Amino acid sequence: MPAKALPRIEKPVLLLCLFAPITSEYRELGAPGWSCDADLMKRSKTVPTNVHSLRPADIDIVASIGDSLTAGNGAGAEKGDALAIAIQYRGLTWSVGGDKSLDEHISVANILKKFNPNVFGYSIRTGSANVWETAHLNAGVPGAHSGDVKGQAEDLVRRMKEHPEIDYLNHWKLVHIFVGANDICSWCYRGVDEDGDHYRENIRKGVKYMQENMPRTIVVLSKMVDMSLLRRIDRAHEFCNRVHEFECNCEGNKTVTDETLSGICHSYMDKMREMQESGEFDTTDDFTLIIEPYLSMAEDIGRNEWKSTELFQPDGTPNMDFWAPDCFHFRAYGHAIVAKNLWKNMMQPVGGQSAANLTDDGEPPLCPDESCPFIRTTKNSDDCKPYIQ
Repeated sequence: MPAKALPRIEKPVLLLCLFAPITSEYRELGAPGWSCDADLMKRSKTVPTNVHSLRPADIDIVASIGDSLTAGNGAGAEKGDALAIAIQYRGLTWSVGGDKSLDEHISVANILKKFNPNVFGYSIRTGSANVWETAHLNAGVPGAHSGDVKGQAEDLVRRMKEHPEIDYLNHWKLVHIFVGANDICSWCYRGVDEDGDHYRENIRKGVKYMQENMPRTIVVLSKMVDMSLLRRIDRAHEFCNRVHEFECNCEGNKTVTDETLSGICHSYMDKMREMQESGEFDTTDDFTLIIEPYLSMAEDIGRNEWKSTELFQPDGTPNMDFWAPDCFHFRAYGHAIVAKNLWKNMMQPVGGQSAANLTDDGEPPLCPDESCPFIRTTKNSDDCKPYIQ
């Protein structure tokens, strides 16, 4: 089932639609044998009618919206293979990547498969967004800005309505959104068109479209990372520094100070929080929006560590197991680590989510809370009792 092309394709060298076998020449992170208490793994006794009563096993459909990170650019690249950044390894992405099993690779989709083996929509292998056989409900397009969220939402609605295996009105859907890096990368020369207010309104339009056209949906929006953190990597890796000057003009623009770059990123983050706190998307029982702050709270990203007594500190060099060869996109290992942090936030009450730990701390994915065994929302975080069946 073909999907229509989406707008704003801006970096041709990174947007090649290439098809390649999945290579095993990269570090992986799985969760072998992971499970939770049997009662927590079950679906609800009856299909929930309220989005705040959704157990993980109640999710029937997974989908995603975003840019090249959602498309999985470079996720399966071998170290040093910069050309592989152009390949979209959709099956390895942290939100809806469905290659392998959870034993071998952590993704939110692979975790959900443990709760519901019939979950549908996750992406596999490599390919572009308009190739249904691999993309499925991963609508992410390299180069996408926040202004493309509504178009991708429209595309998802069409795909879901047209697919015979999707009960559009009755299946519960989880849609993940991650977007904003390309907005930041062009913000310093596009000015007010890429400010926090425009960013918020762009995403709001997309989420509003889903609220009005996609019943039984929980939208999970990951806050963006402070992109000034990438400059720590630039200082330690000349190749990545030069690539960033091309890939992300404003991050690579040395006339933009670290404080200014961090400030615009945090402006975007604040606007995300405002959107959740507005209550606009908590007006019906079958739809909600949750903002997950794990990446925005990270104090460092993808750097190696050295050990001094009991203290671990970054030594400044990029961890090339975490990063694709451009130090901008994630490799499979980075996607798995980010996935574990996203899932952890989804299981934590809103307002009590933890910052991302972007190293492998050895902890397994978090199980649902026995006292509130749902994907956490603003309402069941305030008081879970009304939503327990």
